[in-house]
Amino acid sequence: MLEPSNNNELPAIPAKRYFAIGEVSDLCGVKPHVLRYWEQEFEQLEPVKRRGNRRYYQRNDVMLIRQIRALLYEQGYTIGGARAHLQSDNAKDDSGRTKQVIHQMIGELEDILEILK
Repeated sequence: MLEPSNNNELPAIPAKRYFAIGEVSDLCGVKPHVLRYWEQEFEQLEPVKRRGNRRYYQRNDVMLIRQIRALLYEQGYTIGGARAHLQSDNAKDDSGRTKQVIHQMIGELEDILEILK
């Protein structure tokens, strides 16, 4: 649920299927140890674990992490409050998340347009 001004601060999410924890850290502006902690606190956040217990996040995980980051760092929620917000029905139709998805898609379409030119 990032505000449009904050979307510009975070890099666009590349068109990939899986992201390593370091990539997600860079994409979301959060350190890897914070991501590992959030996995314990937010049941919705479950990256795929492969050999060597390496975490691989999918696009929806990255978007969820950005939403968690916004709730905690920008809107002042506690961990428990953010967890409750994400579990509520209001979080599903949250217009801020929809705006984030639309902004991301516009960026990706602009990148594709540049490639095609």
